[in-house]
Amino acid sequence: MKELELPEIDIDELIDDPNSLVVYNDEVNTFDHVINTLIRVCKHSPEQAEQCTLLIHYKGKCAVKSGTRDELTPMARAICDEGIDARIR
Repeated sequence: MKELELPEIDIDELIDDPNSLVVYNDEVNTFDHVINTLIRVCKHSPEQAEQCTLLIHYKGKCAVKSGTRDELTPMARAICDEGIDARIR
C-alpha cells in the first residue's frame, strides 16, 4: 500500500488566526481626516478608504484591515494617535 502524502501545514498559520482592525464612528472626525488616515496607515487606495469611511459613518463601524495581532497593533495605535477610535477584534 502506498503511503499517503499530506501537505505541510504551517503551525503559525493555525495559531495566528486573522484579527480585524475595526474603526468606529464618532461625531468629531471629518471624512477627509479618516480617509487620509486610512490611506496613510493601512495603505488603502483612495477608493477603498472612502468606502470604508462611508461604512463607518452609516453602519457605525467597519473592519478596515485583517491580519495578525502583531501586524495590526501598530496600525491601531497610529489610527488612535490621529484621534480616531480603532480596536483589534
